[in-house]
Amino acid sequence: MERYKGKLVFTYSLVILAMLFWGFSFIWTKMLLEHLKPFSIITLRLIISSVFLLITGLAIKKLQKIKKEDFGLFVLLAFIEPFLYFIGETNGLKHCSATISAVLIALIPLLSPIAAWYFFREKLGMLNFAGILISFFGVSLVIIKKDYTLNASLTGILLMGLAVISAIGYSVVVIKAVKKYNIFSIITVQNLLGAIFFMPLLLVFEYDHLKTVEINSGILYPLIALAILASSLAFMFFTYGVKMLGLIKANTISNTIPVFTAIFAYILIDEKLTIINILGIIIVITGLLLSQLKKGLRIRHRIFWFKKISDIKE
Repeated sequence: MERYKGKLVFTYSLVILAMLFWGFSFIWTKMLLEHLKPFSIITLRLIISSVFLLITGLAIKKLQKIKKEDFGLFVLLAFIEPFLYFIGETNGLKHCSATISAVLIALIPLLSPIAAWYFFREKLGMLNFAGILISFFGVSLVIIKKDYTLNASLTGILLMGLAVISAIGYSVVVIKAVKKYNIFSIITVQNLLGAIFFMPLLLVFEYDHLKTVEINSGILYPLIALAILASSLAFMFFTYGVKMLGLIKANTISNTIPVFTAIFAYILIDEKLTIINILGIIIVITGLLLSQLKKGLRIRHRIFWFKKISDIKE
């Protein structure tokens, strides 16, 4: 039982750390948009991530060979995320603030139960559902201004909506992949394929502009942070969380992303954070904790999950 509890704490810690990195990613992307265009940011981010993962994977001998019959699965995985997701997120950030973009991403846990029920017949209790709604209400307060208005364009909302749908689709498809391959191999291949998908867009639309950009610390720092922390480690941590916790619970924790983003945006890029926003952050955390509870958790259920966790290959 102690081993079970330790494994569960470890899993939640990794998923929250992934949300921390993704919360920061909106700030880093905003910084880069002052110097680079969207496809340049995404392509360079994925190339650096792929190189990092390939070198690390070969060094620790974690890379698995992808079977021919599964190649289509990985192409689909990479097309959904990072390709479609980053098109929505990075371009959406051109039309929305970092905090507003993050709160729109918080739609993911509200829609995830529908996907989880349809594809995997995952059940969601009333207590869990109430927690999700409370958390989302808190998220909405995070981005409300003093005059109770929301500053976001329709274009930005639609682009972030594409990112939300892509993230849910990714969560569904990746569950099939983790049954056959380790997380390291999945993230490495999907980022490599993602870089290949974005390369033609970069060459056609942004190559002339990229040639004129002078590389400096203001570009390198957020770019490397995005590649290593957000596109590499965060994806591995989240995929591990989906494998261990299930689609609904792992995605529910994504409600912490706008909380992290709002705090970091206030500190680093001077986006305003009001008393109402702070109240929203508290509500988000309360709803998040509520959404992770299981009413009447029985010992035999705990033993079942302990066995499930023990059987998973590291």
